[in-house]
Formats: sequence, C-alpha cells, structure tokens
Amino acid sequence: MIQVTRRIAIAEDELSEDFIRSSGPGGQNVNKVETAVQLRFNARLSPNLPDAVRARLERLAGHRLTQDGVIIITAQRFRTRERNREDALERLLELIREAAVPPPPPRRPTRPTLASKKRRLEGKAKRADVKKGRGRQPMD
Repeated sequence: MIQVTRRIAIAEDELSEDFIRSSGPGGQNVNKVETAVQLRFNARLSPNLPDAVRARLERLAGHRLTQDGVIIITAQRFRTRERNREDALERLLELIREAAVPPPPPRRPTRPTLASKKRRLEGKAKRADVKKGRGRQPMD
C-alpha cells in the first residue's frame, strides 16, 4: 500500500507502468533505451478513493484523464528509468493529495456598514468639491 494521506492509501497493484523512449536530445542513448515512464492509475475503479476525492481528482487531472477514467502520467525528465518512475509516482501522489483537500466554503455575502457608506459618500463629496473648483473662474 502506498500512503497518500493519513486516510487515503492506494494499492500498488492499481498502478501499471509502461516504459517508452524519451523524446528530445540525448544522442544514441535516446534511440536505444526506454527510460521514459507512463504511469497509469484507474481513478474511476479505485476502491480506496472516496467519491468526493474521486470527483475532484477527475476534474484536476484534465487532459491526463482518459474516457475510461484512467489517469496517465508521463515522466521523461530524467535520464534513468528509476528516477522517472519516482517522478511519475510523486506527481500522481501530489495530484491525489491536491484532490483530497476539500474546497473552501462558499463566501457568504455581507452588507456594507452604515459608517462605511458615510465614509464613501463623504469622499465622493470632497472629490466633487475639488473638481468643481477647477474649471474657469467667472470674470468680474
């Protein structure tokens, strides 16, 4: 079991890894060695995720989520297969941790106080007097 948060843990058999060739520079090594990792996690069928977390996770995953509810994370930042495996797993865990945080409660609208209304109107009146004083003065 991989501990994600205090309450959420996912089984290792829920994850599957495929190794692919990395893109970008790297000389002959990039053409021979499959160091990039595609980590797959079926969020929709995972029994260890609460429904609220699953819904937020699917929303957060965005383009990494397939039609079947599988999250695919591709890691090719490092030159070694092991470092890319660790990177992909850490990115998945971070995504699940972010989904596990409940959204903040909605804002309750408040009304302005009487004193703040008075301050606003006094400021407007003062500004109006300043502007009224500009313009041309009548000639006597």
